[in-house]
Amino acid sequence: MASLQITLIGGPTALIEIGGFRLLTDPTFDPPGDYQLPHVTLTKLGLPALTADQVGAVDAVLLSHDQHSDNLDNAGREFLARAVRVLTTEIGAKRLGAPVEGLAPWSTTTLAKPGTQPLGITATPARHGPAGIEPLAGDVIGFVVTPANGRPVYITGDTVWYDGVAEVARRFKPGLVIPFAGAARTRGPFHLTMDTNDVVETAHQFADAVIVPIHHDSWAHFTQSGEDVEKTFNALGFGPRLRLLKPGIETTIEY
Repeated sequence: MASLQITLIGGPTALIEIGGFRLLTDPTFDPPGDYQLPHVTLTKLGLPALTADQVGAVDAVLLSHDQHSDNLDNAGREFLARAVRVLTTEIGAKRLGAPVEGLAPWSTTTLAKPGTQPLGITATPARHGPAGIEPLAGDVIGFVVTPANGRPVYITGDTVWYDGVAEVARRFKPGLVIPFAGAARTRGPFHLTMDTNDVVETAHQFADAVIVPIHHDSWAHFTQSGEDVEKTFNALGFGPRLRLLKPGIETTIEY
């Protein structure tokens, strides 16, 4: 059985320590406040559980997309310089500039450093809402992290359940899945990230994976909480596979 350490910082931001590497998902370190985007105002409600200084240097930032402030805020942009590598969408890499690296879905790169075995990173498809949302929401990717020893870890990024996520289940057999939950709503009566039904569908398709949801706290447009996921999992018999993180607490997950 493999294990890793994960610390929830808030929203989509988590520090993952696996195979001797420190990875950070979607950096958001700003204090509470409003962010005016072209079609909506996003409101951050909570402080990050750890500051950027407390997190320190990381080997890679896994950035699902750069165009929304709840996935990359002002302090998060500054944090990118602390990472040895930053991996994101191809268009995001063009916007952010070198040395940020763009990955197309299903493309793979390798993290390496002295004294550790290489860590594989594969970009995965994501759809940030219902069919037809792509021109409005822009490109998003998730990531499959494959250690030299042990099963892969799948980080969905901002996506709903759709065939692209199902294809990840067909191509990989991750032992741990990190869904971006919260049923985010900004544009109308439809969600832009996984709701409880989507997270359950994910658990069903990744049939023996541990499920560790994030992206369900700290922002006003998140309409479902981690507790909502927990209640749903318990009602449907998936409860033993769920791990809810407490912000700021390093948690060892065995999978």
